[in-house]
Amino acid sequence: MAKRTTFLSDFKAFINKGNVVDLAVAVIIAGAFGKVVNTTVKLIMSNALEPALEKANVQSLEQLPGGEIIVATINFIVIAFACFIVVRVVEKMKRQEEVVESSKPDPQSQLASAITRLTEVMEERSS
Repeated sequence: MAKRTTFLSDFKAFINKGNVVDLAVAVIIAGAFGKVVNTTVKLIMSNALEPALEKANVQSLEQLPGGEIIVATINFIVIAFACFIVVRVVEKMKRQEEVVESSKPDPQSQLASAITRLTEVMEERSS
């Protein structure tokens, strides 16, 4: 008879399968990072463009025609650049690990070499 599963056990299996929790944490952190970037871009752009904004009689960049699109585009560029930097650093660390691992001697080849030397020594002693 097949084992019956419950909704709760299926859900637990789903959560434990793959990296669902890791993905959820990444999404939450990305959301928080997006808010920080958005606030920073608004602050910097508002201060940098303050004279132009005063001439246009608006309080913030979003009040300009297409202002929200400009802010969203700048946010995208900043977040994409930050992701690029993180990925680049991680790839560099992986390459360094690969170099270290490739410079280590292969245990199988060392064992094979040791066995060959042992066999040669034993043959010399027996003759």
